[in-house]
Amino acid sequence: MKRLVLLGGGHSHIEVLRRFGAHPVGGAELVLADPSRDFAYSGMLPGWIAGHYTRADCHVDLESLARFARCRFVPSACRALDLDARVVSCEDGSTLRFDFLSIDTGAGSPAQDTPGASPHALPVRPVESFVARWAEIGQRIASGQGPRTIAMVGAGAAGVEVLLAMQHRLRGLAPAAHIAFHLLGDADTILTGHNARVRAIFTRVLEQRGVTVHLGSAVERVERGRLHLASDGLLEADAIIWATGASAPSWPTLSGLAVDDRGFIRVDERLQSTSHPCVFAAGDIASVDGNPRPKNGVYAVRAGPPLAANLRRALTGQALEAWTPQQRALALISTGDRYAVASRGGLALEGSWVWRWKNGIDRRFMRRYRLPLA
Repeated sequence: MKRLVLLGGGHSHIEVLRRFGAHPVGGAELVLADPSRDFAYSGMLPGWIAGHYTRADCHVDLESLARFARCRFVPSACRALDLDARVVSCEDGSTLRFDFLSIDTGAGSPAQDTPGASPHALPVRPVESFVARWAEIGQRIASGQGPRTIAMVGAGAAGVEVLLAMQHRLRGLAPAAHIAFHLLGDADTILTGHNARVRAIFTRVLEQRGVTVHLGSAVERVERGRLHLASDGLLEADAIIWATGASAPSWPTLSGLAVDDRGFIRVDERLQSTSHPCVFAAGDIASVDGNPRPKNGVYAVRAGPPLAANLRRALTGQALEAWTPQQRALALISTGDRYAVASRGGLALEGSWVWRWKNGIDRRFMRRYRLPLA
């Protein structure tokens, strides 16, 4: 009996569970370890923030999905890895021996690299922590006790989309409240990974919504209610949200796994660790040698099928197969209301119909993991 431990219930691993549940591997034992009993789908998070979805709409019951896959569920996170002994040490004190290990925990908090950000800012990752804190902020504002100035640090797609979703929701909860919104980015433009037409659309939307944009404004230090900028500027904010680039947790490096220069687990085209063949990784925690891709849910979702196939091959002693991630991905970025922008290469399309398109894609994705599964 070989044991496969799935560390983290991320976008790739839920597909692994679905496929192993539909077609079990004889002679294999599966264990899933994740501190949350729910998987939060990042593609629908802005819609939930804006009030378009319920929490149930954008969450999958991980424990039930694991049960479908005949997989034991351990509600805990990884504390450390002993790769020589092939043991995962969990934060709850338990240990999990493995023959093969697959890691899909997502990235760490993006706020941990800036002094003062961890205690004084709310990072958008991990998603579950953000979901709980955002609900509290919304309740406070609805009762007239919440912040009056909100600053979003990070002017990429995540920062822009989440800020506009927050603004839309708060104006619905407390229409009489006068809340100022600020968007800060260290580059000289917003949405640096997208084409000029997409950037122009969102520049227009942010201006129409009254969002103050600060470009070339790297944050050097954070204090309670205050951002210190590299340009010697100072911005007061009652609530600080953090959506800069993903960062890696420390335990992969400490375990001796091969990692890239940012600390993400290096894998080859088979999604297998370049240093430890018994370890696989996918999603934001992984870095594919020779094929770097942005850290977002689109690429993590696409890695699910090839990861499941190679884990099955590893368990049954078959040769692994290579997978090449797509060069470009379609991004459907919402503007808070039921309006969105499509971005891919030089393409830029906008409208309420784009939001309906995105809504249909997201809901179909979630239905794949609702029980009972086919």
